[in-house]
Amino acid sequence: MIYQLWSIARNSFTESIRQPLFVVLILVGTLMLVLNVFLAAYTMEDDNKMLIDMGLSVLLTGGLFLAAFTATSVLSNELENKTVLTVVSKPVPRPIFVIGKYLGVVGALATAYWVLSIIFLFSARHQVMQTASDGFDGPVLVFGAIAIFGALLIAAAGNYLYQWVFTSTFVGTAFILASIGALMVLLLDRHWEFQTITAELTKNDGKMTQICMGLVLIFQALLVLSAVAIAASTRLGQVMNLVVCTGVFLFGLISDYLTYLVQKPFQLNISDAENQAASLSFVDQAWTVLTTSGSIMSKFLFFLVNALYAILPNIQFFWPADALTQDHSFTPSYLAMTLGYSLLMTAAILSLAVILFQDREVG
Repeated sequence: MIYQLWSIARNSFTESIRQPLFVVLILVGTLMLVLNVFLAAYTMEDDNKMLIDMGLSVLLTGGLFLAAFTATSVLSNELENKTVLTVVSKPVPRPIFVIGKYLGVVGALATAYWVLSIIFLFSARHQVMQTASDGFDGPVLVFGAIAIFGALLIAAAGNYLYQWVFTSTFVGTAFILASIGALMVLLLDRHWEFQTITAELTKNDGKMTQICMGLVLIFQALLVLSAVAIAASTRLGQVMNLVVCTGVFLFGLISDYLTYLVQKPFQLNISDAENQAASLSFVDQAWTVLTTSGSIMSKFLFFLVNALYAILPNIQFFWPADALTQDHSFTPSYLAMTLGYSLLMTAAILSLAVILFQDREVG
């Protein structure tokens, strides 16, 4: 069973990184992260905080699209083309097939996310050039360019000379070159002078370390969204899969605020309404709503939003930009708590995916 799981995951990973759209999304994300250094220079306040906010937004939304399109390519397209029949007709349990597909998608997503995260960290170290006296960060520019353009050159040459697959060669090469570049940037300051490998992580009260912890939070969100994409791919095509993933993503970002809005009409005559609503259990809140005069629509929205809040993942738990831009610190206990939440939510969504795929007609 472990061998079957590994084989499916490995094949799904290989198939994912061979998709042309996979490379396109990586290159688009890289371009946006580079342009953020210039676009963030017009805030009239702290441009570098805007740079971090915009960069994290690119990583989260880019990861969402990567997860949705990759899941569609490795599962939904196989269902439409009936190629999945060659696997499930063998003694391969359907739960193993779904979990293997998920692990392959996560592996491909982690590879792309690693490359984009390094580019983002390069931009965060370079910072916005707010005055004419601000110079370029030489190591960041050199090793960043080597990682992307070097990977493109090697992939193109390998494809032309040895018939290597361009897309997978680019992804693998970019992963290696970006990793080497990140190590060199840690060892060199912006003036090409050697420094200890931890110097960059401890500057400005460990700001870069906090950013790295924020990147871990975003990847936890992508683990959950990848499970949503796999579950949707068992029944839906590419367009509807993207719609479902986007809907879950948007609701997860604003679910706390929506919950407050639907509570507000039933807390009008209570002082400090937010704290009162937070202190009441859902049963008490539901009883208050049912026994309080109000429109049917407001009561319906209350139960609908709370039901969705209980079922869908809360992406706000994983969004680090607000804390980073307001100079709040993450703690290891918070990372552990969010990791537990993401793993439990992922397990629940994958269980749903297995249920949806169990009686799916594949012949």
